[in-house]
Amino acid sequence: MRQKVFLKRCCSFFFFAYLILAPLWAHAAQPVLLGIDVLEHNQFAHLRGKRVALLTHAAGVNGEGKSSIDVLWEAPQVNLVALFGPEHGIYSKEKAFAYIKDGRDKKTGLSVYSLHGKHRKPADYMLEGIDVLAIDLQDLGTRSYTYVATMKYAMEACFENNVEVMILDRPNPQGGLIVDGPPLDKDWEGFLAPIDMPYVYGLTLGELASYLKNEPGLLKITHNERKHGKLTIIPMTGWHRRMPWSATGLHWTPTSPNIPSVGAAVGYPMTGLGAEIGSFRHGIGSPYPFRLLSFPGKSPQELITALRRCNIAGLDYKAITYQDKQGRSKEGVYVIVRDWNRHRPTELSLYMMQLACTWSADGNPFAKASKEKKTMFNKHMGSNAWWKEISTRGSHARVQHFTQLWDKEARTFQNKTKKYWLYPI
Repeated sequence: MRQKVFLKRCCSFFFFAYLILAPLWAHAAQPVLLGIDVLEHNQFAHLRGKRVALLTHAAGVNGEGKSSIDVLWEAPQVNLVALFGPEHGIYSKEKAFAYIKDGRDKKTGLSVYSLHGKHRKPADYMLEGIDVLAIDLQDLGTRSYTYVATMKYAMEACFENNVEVMILDRPNPQGGLIVDGPPLDKDWEGFLAPIDMPYVYGLTLGELASYLKNEPGLLKITHNERKHGKLTIIPMTGWHRRMPWSATGLHWTPTSPNIPSVGAAVGYPMTGLGAEIGSFRHGIGSPYPFRLLSFPGKSPQELITALRRCNIAGLDYKAITYQDKQGRSKEGVYVIVRDWNRHRPTELSLYMMQLACTWSADGNPFAKASKEKKTMFNKHMGSNAWWKEISTRGSHARVQHFTQLWDKEARTFQNKTKKYWLYPI
């Protein structure tokens, strides 16, 4: 009798445990379907009967790694008539800042309009005969990575020309909860910083597009053009805001020559700003771009010791040896994210700048920077206050003061944009 009661209680326990945990298991096991996958799953219903152009690059692929160009070109329901390419081109092989000419895609024969050459914003003639511009770009969730500006400029041109914009959404490799870094001073608004938002902004491109469309003053077009412009978001399924890329089940396709891996994508906002001026190197040309630090005259252990003294939450460091392209043995310090929920991506760069001032034999490198270097740095950083701080105080720059100040502003931005979230926590 006791055994039957025990077994009955066990069965009840496992039954109720299943009721509680089954949704979590299903959520965890559910594959992430990208916007392009959802579009295809729905038989391209949103594109039928329309003349379609596609703004994309090599990382614009479906969940199986097939190019979105091929997906749309091969679909009998879709009339694909033109292609647009961002910085690095539709094949993502061009170097940063390279001038890219218009061309023709060899496989499809379609015209390829460059948005990183003569035009950054689609010209009116490029949009003639187009009903909808589909945008499938893998962004890094970082303000200075230029796909944000390319999307913004494309939206402006399309709304001015009565062309629908469709965003095929993708994961933010920084996740959907990390918002960090300096906001943008108006002086530095431009292609590297198209709108005032934190350096790491915590939205997908689809969510950001909705924010741009619905908040007055962000798009440089008339009120009526913005109000009547048509924006369609094809959201992902299965993605949530706490999900790191490694949990998506998706393969990373390089978004540009120096972002060959998701490790580099995560490292971009961590070390990119810190190597703009001064002697720090952040792994460009090594197997670990944006994750491998070195400084002339400093051993890996000296560098690790100095970085650990900075007490940067969520990060740790490891000395590694690798072979360069000439087969020579090189050393560096690999940046490890130990706690995804605690790290603030841009904080490391601020301490890199501070250490560069401490270790520079020629004095503060920021105070001595050329006009061109100063301008390029501030186009990325976007903060006049930080420039004044690091160029005058150098090794005594108040890093914690600025991170705390920016953290408050980041929370304000996040609260403001929550109404545009498409995905749960």
